[in-house]
Amino acid sequence: MNTESLCTLGYEEIKGEITRYAVSYEGKRLAGELAPMVYLPAIQRALEETEEAKELLERGASVPLPSLEGIEWIISLLGTGYLYNEQDFTAIATFLNSCTQLRKYMASKEQSAPRIAAYGASLQELRQLRDEIDRCIRFGVIESQASKGLERVRKRLTVAKERLQRKLESIMARHQSILQESLVSMRGGRYVIPVKREYHKQVKGTVLDQSTSGQTVFVEPYEIAALQSELELLTAEEAREEGIILSMLSGLVEREQEALRINIEVTGTYDFIFAKAKYARSIGARNVTLNERGWFRMNGGRHPELKDMVPVSLKFGHGYKSLIVTGPNTGGKTVVLKTLGLLAAMAQSGLLVPVEEHSEFSVFRDIISVIGDGQSLTQSLSTFSAQMKSIEGMLRAAGRDVLLLIDELAAGTDPGEGFALSIAILEELNRKGANIIVTTHFNELKAFAASTPGFENARMEFDKHTLQPLYKLTIGEAGESYALQIAEKLGIPPEVIRRSHELAGQQRTSGSRTHGVGRKAAIKPDPGYKTPGSTEGGFQEEEGDSNHPKNGKTVESGFEIGDAVYINSLDRTGIVYARQDSMGIVGVMVQKEKMRINHKRLKPYLSKDELYPEDYDFDILFETKENRKKRKLMRKRHVEGLSIIHSEEEV
Repeated sequence: MNTESLCTLGYEEIKGEITRYAVSYEGKRLAGELAPMVYLPAIQRALEETEEAKELLERGASVPLPSLEGIEWIISLLGTGYLYNEQDFTAIATFLNSCTQLRKYMASKEQSAPRIAAYGASLQELRQLRDEIDRCIRFGVIESQASKGLERVRKRLTVAKERLQRKLESIMARHQSILQESLVSMRGGRYVIPVKREYHKQVKGTVLDQSTSGQTVFVEPYEIAALQSELELLTAEEAREEGIILSMLSGLVEREQEALRINIEVTGTYDFIFAKAKYARSIGARNVTLNERGWFRMNGGRHPELKDMVPVSLKFGHGYKSLIVTGPNTGGKTVVLKTLGLLAAMAQSGLLVPVEEHSEFSVFRDIISVIGDGQSLTQSLSTFSAQMKSIEGMLRAAGRDVLLLIDELAAGTDPGEGFALSIAILEELNRKGANIIVTTHFNELKAFAASTPGFENARMEFDKHTLQPLYKLTIGEAGESYALQIAEKLGIPPEVIRRSHELAGQQRTSGSRTHGVGRKAAIKPDPGYKTPGSTEGGFQEEEGDSNHPKNGKTVESGFEIGDAVYINSLDRTGIVYARQDSMGIVGVMVQKEKMRINHKRLKPYLSKDELYPEDYDFDILFETKENRKKRKLMRKRHVEGLSIIHSEEEV
């Protein structure tokens, strides 16, 4: 999947959380390699495993997961001929004991958690290796009973040490008066006695060291030199016997290296699954139904990183594949995009997601998001340029099973060209069969969604009185930006707000039939506005403007088929499907429902020329699929008995 988009959605942060819940290096490694999958059976199994682990934890189970402490080092040296030490074998024994406990625990969960319990059968106890380690090593020390040779040499060592100790005690007693203190010391691994410097010649032996002050000389008496040499020989023999035992145990470990690797893999898998389950519990997540039909229903979805987020519900795939989301800047549109994209990626990674019951997710081959301004100083990319660069990649990758998330499409450029470019991009993405969720402030896209098959409007609800976002997504209706109300609340002067309302009203009435810069000509100047150094300044009026009162004309209501109109009584937009009749009634289609409305209740919104190509077939919008087939057949030849009947409302 698109790794850059996953980062934008916050996927790496989720992986980091799961890694922190893992207790072993292998579990952490698997968490770090987590990625969305596209094979449905594999995703379903991963979700079911995580759900089973979560249920075990919720029932208070204490899973005996090995920490694998010290094992990584041992495994890395397998096959190199390395001679392991006592601490290494202690770690191996501890690990094998944990594997035995985990195997027994999972065997007891075959009924309640059959999927994850199945992994336990692969754990091997390796009793011979474990028993040999336990027999030879205890508390990190090689036992004397590990071999007869070691037992024999240690007995001789014990006798030699006792003889040496008795001899030292005798020498110390005989030379008590010339000793600096009554303590036996060691220098260079040999026993010495501390003699006052002026008397050291009275002790027959070898001076091995002296104190810093020079007042004490450490002497090895000749009487114990032979005993010490014997002790050194026995100690070397002991080391050889211990080496034989460590070599034997190392050979056993090498022989079982494949089984050890499997055990580490299985315990790491368990650690990873339970890390996912622990994370799921922390965010209140649950399993979801999956499909490959493009049906997506998210009930009460919450972004895992936003603890106080109001749950959001949305759906697509039934009747429409794409949503145009509108609403105010503070309404949470971007949060909806990130939540949808992140939860979809999480579910395809085998992670439970924070949603309510009866949620159903579709499996996407790719999830691509364009969220944020994407400005780059190093590449000299503006917000618009950066977005277009990403959109170019979307156009190449778009397909039936691809989810595209676009925040503020074509923002940051001329509005007239921006909405035209937006519609063209959406048409191409829709032609390729992609699933698209796009946020926008362009009113033209609302009409586009209302009239284009495969698209649907959605709005983020906003409290008109408190001007606070409700974070509720309503599908089937377009939203408003509430820009003027928000600006007024934030302290913009009343006269500026009044003039803004006036200009907005003029633009809705007469500016809807113009493109880009041409819209400015339709804006009437504020009579009270004076430019500096001028008595009449303001906007220049365009001569011949039939919509202006000075020409003594009113706006004609001759709507053309395909025009987008605003319906006052419904506070909705629709598309003209039948011209005005002699009674002044116009046929308007609103959200695929045909209505007959008096022309006085309609206002121009967008002309058909702005919305559709010159040769656009409007039958696609207004005719049923069955009637379109009949009409196509009629054009080819006469068919006896074939007819197209329209209801009274459609005439």
